[in-house]
Amino acid sequence: MKLRSQQQWITSHLTRFSGVGLVLGTLFFAFSLTPSLIPRPLIAQGIVSGLSFTAGYALGVMGHGLWRYLHLPAPNARLETYFHWLAAAVSLSIAALFLWRAAEWQNSIRQLMEMEPVSGTHPFSIALIALGVFAFLMLMALLFRRTFRLLSRKLAYILPRRVAYVLGTIAAIALFWLVIEGVIFSYALKVADRSFQQVDELMQSDLSPPEDPLKPGSAESLISWEALGSRGRRFVTEGPSGAQIGDFLGEEAPDPVRVYVGLNAAETPTERAELALEELIRVGGFERSVLVLATPTGRGWIDPGSQDTVEYLHRGDIATIAAQYSYLPSHLSLISEADYGVENARALFAVVYDYWSSLPSDERPRLYLFGLSLGALNSDLSFDLYDIIDDPFNGALWAGPPFRSDTWKRITADRDPGSPAWLPRFRDGSVVRFMNQTQGLQDVPGEWGNFRIAYLQYASDPITFFEPASFWREPDWMYSPRGPDVSPDLRWYPVVTMLQLLVDLTTESAPPGFGHEIAAEDYIDAWAALSEPPGWDEESLKRLRDFFIQAREARIQH
Repeated sequence: MKLRSQQQWITSHLTRFSGVGLVLGTLFFAFSLTPSLIPRPLIAQGIVSGLSFTAGYALGVMGHGLWRYLHLPAPNARLETYFHWLAAAVSLSIAALFLWRAAEWQNSIRQLMEMEPVSGTHPFSIALIALGVFAFLMLMALLFRRTFRLLSRKLAYILPRRVAYVLGTIAAIALFWLVIEGVIFSYALKVADRSFQQVDELMQSDLSPPEDPLKPGSAESLISWEALGSRGRRFVTEGPSGAQIGDFLGEEAPDPVRVYVGLNAAETPTERAELALEELIRVGGFERSVLVLATPTGRGWIDPGSQDTVEYLHRGDIATIAAQYSYLPSHLSLISEADYGVENARALFAVVYDYWSSLPSDERPRLYLFGLSLGALNSDLSFDLYDIIDDPFNGALWAGPPFRSDTWKRITADRDPGSPAWLPRFRDGSVVRFMNQTQGLQDVPGEWGNFRIAYLQYASDPITFFEPASFWREPDWMYSPRGPDVSPDLRWYPVVTMLQLLVDLTTESAPPGFGHEIAAEDYIDAWAALSEPPGWDEESLKRLRDFFIQAREARIQH
């Protein structure tokens, strides 16, 4: 009797779930364990598996509801009970099989990225995290249903029943959107902004104001040490000195010029841009051979690998100017302050370009733009082609361009036939060229003009190759031939692939040279091809690559 009562209890609770939903949800859960673009840590895997199971279960419930709505044949109660037990058994078998192979799939990515293989994937931990995500989302769905029913019943007193259902659904969606986006999300962003602002204002104990009067943040500088911000203080003090560059080259070299203006330096983007320009003029930035206008990522970070390498390539005879536009990380800044980032980038470009273009063409530095990730997007939007067409700057290097970049999307879509989406060739490379870790900018046939745009991207970068449309169709970059750093076991699954890529966006688990981690040696090849610094042959470039690779390995070991 006791065993029978336990079976009845299990059966009664099991039948509360949709059998179709369980099977479809388990299939989605299983597909989520297959590889995507970068290795997934345990928590990331649990989250994507939970989201996938929930999406599959929801589609199963909606499909079953549509079947009943159309009054199609349905099994009797006894058959339905058997079906639920069969669905549970099939679901457990599928989940166990795919969990057993999960480590193999993750190692297919790790092998391509020269990472140590994993021996297991902690299946119970993944299952627990996934169930937690599913339970939370089911709770939200239950709350939404009760809200919808409550509103519909209230409206049914004064409106026809079907109209009340429609308006109740709309009202419930609007209420949830208002609470989540208008209250919870906005409050969270404000808290995050205040927190990151406080971190930005903290004075690092390992840094001190420069004594050199030609350095921003010094006593003679127009920009105070405090106004540089946390990222700016490191940027202006931690780059290579002329002595270090000279030691490597075996010749004398000047200190590179770096100018940075923090978000607290002035009230408006235009005021900050004008302050940065005045400082650049004061320290002699326009007297150098090359000037780089760098657009930072969300928190104001400029990749040292991009900046240090170009300063070595140009033997210290180079200046860089940059301005902070946010305290938030790039993905939060893109959501909450996208327009403000563009406004800041346009303001800095306008004042620098106006001054630069007013100088005699034979006495001014060559001008290049640079941006990584969100910085690449804002740098791309910082100028209007029609404003510079009479006197264009020399070129731009945009690394890890985000999928929202309209210029990047348009060029990739209009690429030459036969070139893959992950490494396009556009109009024979006369203006725009692409490179990755295996093919350089010089490997493109045809002549590169005086105005040059270079994209440095990896096929395994989810920031670049995320596509909302992967919800319902296979992305072009998955077609053969695939990128050298993309797992051959990667397959497209509707809904699941989009969720995998969405979680990949926030996961930083790839080593330098893969994913969204641009390696210094690839910056060297990009800058060398784009700006053609004199005095470098292949042997000396290799020596510089080895120098930066050894420096990175030394940092990792310590």
